[in-house]
Amino acid sequence: MIRSIFPRFALASALGAGLPSIAAAQSLDLAGRISASRIAVISDGDFVAQSYATGRLSPREAGFRDTLTVLSMANGKMVTGALPISNSVTAAPEILEITEDGQTAFVTERLGERPEEGDTVRDLPPGRRLFAVDLSDAAAPRLADMAEIAAFPEGLSVSPDGRRVAVVSNTPEASFVQIIGYAEGRFGPVARFDLADLGVSGSASAPRGGVTATNVHWHPSGRFIAVNVNSQNRVVFFEVSDENGAPSLRSWGNGVEVGADPFVGRFTPDGRHYLTSNWGRNFTAASLEGRIPKTPSTVSVVRLSDPEVSAEATRHELVARTETDLSAEGIAISPDGRLVATVNMRGTAFPPGSARFQRHATVSLLSFDPATGGIAKIADCAFEGSLPEGGSFDRTGDHFLATVFQGHDGTGPETGAGLEVFRVVKGDAARGDRPSLERIGRIPLPHGAHHVDLAG
Repeated sequence: MIRSIFPRFALASALGAGLPSIAAAQSLDLAGRISASRIAVISDGDFVAQSYATGRLSPREAGFRDTLTVLSMANGKMVTGALPISNSVTAAPEILEITEDGQTAFVTERLGERPEEGDTVRDLPPGRRLFAVDLSDAAAPRLADMAEIAAFPEGLSVSPDGRRVAVVSNTPEASFVQIIGYAEGRFGPVARFDLADLGVSGSASAPRGGVTATNVHWHPSGRFIAVNVNSQNRVVFFEVSDENGAPSLRSWGNGVEVGADPFVGRFTPDGRHYLTSNWGRNFTAASLEGRIPKTPSTVSVVRLSDPEVSAEATRHELVARTETDLSAEGIAISPDGRLVATVNMRGTAFPPGSARFQRHATVSLLSFDPATGGIAKIADCAFEGSLPEGGSFDRTGDHFLATVFQGHDGTGPETGAGLEVFRVVKGDAARGDRPSLERIGRIPLPHGAHHVDLAG
């Protein structure tokens, strides 16, 4: 474990920076509608939307910075705080999470900070750090502690009690699950588990035998975690226990094959199912055109075994799958477990000169039956912007937020980087009305926004 304090900087208002006062006031009003005590957004300042195609980092003169922005409600007013903190959009969106009490945010970095002479993606070093950010002062978040973990971390998840963080990393040699304790503002030792030692291995002629883990998520009970092995189109489950005061992992039932490239995933609030958002990329392709699929992404539903049955009787089962839209990344489940949303980049990742470029991305809204695991797509809601990735429902399920990495050239604050905000119209089942999303505006934020999390 190592510690370092980054210099703090203040955003007088991340909501209103560079905006006319009327637009800033409208953004503050919009943020105030969201049911949350805190909204945290992570932004990557090293990349621009075209970095995936060109390999070039953002222009230095643009002054973009890796930033954590925190919006908090205090005494009926919205307070904005910000902290420069290393992170990378090249990971799954799940590199940021706030504890349930809203007092701490955890962030990890797949790629490290840009060196002084670095101007290309290849110049970025491997990320190796897990950060804990103290949010007790809404206007001045501060770095509380930092732990050194295995290189190239892809995603993290915080245990329900906020006392442990699970992280998956993919080094050239192995894929790791790491469990790190956190108490009184300090990280404990890093417990590291090689997935190969846990029975997750591959024989492909690729690093780690072709095993890549992109997502980890903690079960609501705090007893289990799920790990998405997207390179093998499956999800594996582990029980977390303690042995002599240190965490240990053992397999919990069978792994389940889901859709192609299950990039991210979530347990449902009742803990009975696990859902994956399957992007469907072609990992053998050498170009962006070849890697990004032309067919819609999918969501898969895994029904979980009863946690109380014997190990021999534990059996998880794929029960449903449905299409969403092109290039889905983030997935979110409403607090009541009845709605699911995916954030879909569509063709916004391509350069404007590409035949596959599109100005509009979408959020797919789906209905979910917590009893049966049945899932069905309701509709896609379109909005303008590049590389939307992460998303979250608010605490009442009345709003959905999607991050927008950056706007297209020549666009204003309503179509630049920030949080796209939708009202969730829940409909009247008795009248046969279906739920829907209604776009109500965008909260402008620093360039590179790629994930959002909320605390009640």
